[in-house]
Amino acid sequence: MSPSMFPTQHAAVLHAAKDLRLEERIVWSPKPGEVQVQIASTGLCGSDLHYYKHGRNGEFAVRQPLVLGHEASGIVTAVGAGVTGLVVGQRVAIEAGIMCRKCSFCQSGRYNLCKSMRFCSSAAAFPHVDGTLQTRINHPAHVVHPLPDTCSFEQAALAEPLSVLVHASRRAELTAGQSVLVLGTGAIGVLACAHARSLGASRVAAIDINQTRLDFAKKNGFADQTYCFPPADSPKNAEEQLRRAKENASLALAALDKEDGFDVVFECSGAEPCIQMSIHAATTGGKVMLIGMGTKNATLPLSSAALREVDIHGSFRYANTYPAALELLSSRKLGNVEKLVTHRFKLQDAKKAFETLERGVDEDGLLVLKVMIGDGQVS
Repeated sequence: MSPSMFPTQHAAVLHAAKDLRLEERIVWSPKPGEVQVQIASTGLCGSDLHYYKHGRNGEFAVRQPLVLGHEASGIVTAVGAGVTGLVVGQRVAIEAGIMCRKCSFCQSGRYNLCKSMRFCSSAAAFPHVDGTLQTRINHPAHVVHPLPDTCSFEQAALAEPLSVLVHASRRAELTAGQSVLVLGTGAIGVLACAHARSLGASRVAAIDINQTRLDFAKKNGFADQTYCFPPADSPKNAEEQLRRAKENASLALAALDKEDGFDVVFECSGAEPCIQMSIHAATTGGKVMLIGMGTKNATLPLSSAALREVDIHGSFRYANTYPAALELLSSRKLGNVEKLVTHRFKLQDAKKAFETLERGVDEDGLLVLKVMIGDGQVS
């Protein structure tokens, strides 16, 4: 059969920095063990934006055309041989990581650390694995999750970033009654606030340099308290930066009436000054969860952490979180989480969607947090 006889679809394909093209591609049938999903909603992530802006995300440069997007939901349109538990017409969320299922990490349940992990819309592996900014995608059935009846496609697309916080909260052993501080109130930071509240945190505070984001977090009930740092000159050296981080932590804690620090600090910005400040902002015996990925190498005040027994934990993606995340999203325990989605675009307007996310404000000057691409429904 000639290629012209196969059905086709559209995909948003990145060829180089800022070179995003809407292309027509063949729709292939799913292989054994796969299902085909017609995409309803895809949320844009910070890593997607890095690829769009720079043609790379950290050390991983795009070496071949790559379909972006990995926060997605849709409906099953075809089922490959050997698949059980999923049927055509079923509403699902797509877990973007494809693990080997054989290594020691996979066998022990920590498959997010699988060294053979292949992740949709990431250039970490070669050949790259295309993401979800396309009409349909074939994906392994074992990482496709049925949606609760009350979970919308847009909510389900939030399961991927929410999973990051479910995983981090489990590592922090966050329990009801603990106080939580979130550094950085982008989409991940707002979800950190929402998830902490859903677990019964006694107080949730947020810190940022962007007052508009903080106002959003407080107005919509995600944070009890907020603190905005004013603009400041860059420190002259590492010693001054560490000193300033300690001073800034003290100022923030005093303003938040929490001089002794918070039980758990979620560092969601990835900025070195915030990472440094997070250690001082944690209470004695508290925990710092490193979630933001913006700084490759950071100078840390480890003596402060050691003397006060502040535990510093890394947190990378997620494992075994999707059922819990989807249940949370359908339960209304996350408050106004749907308001996190501030802007919506069609697939053919993907380039405009990325440009809007990059600016951080839309043409009317309104805050941009989570951008969704898709119809939110399927035919």
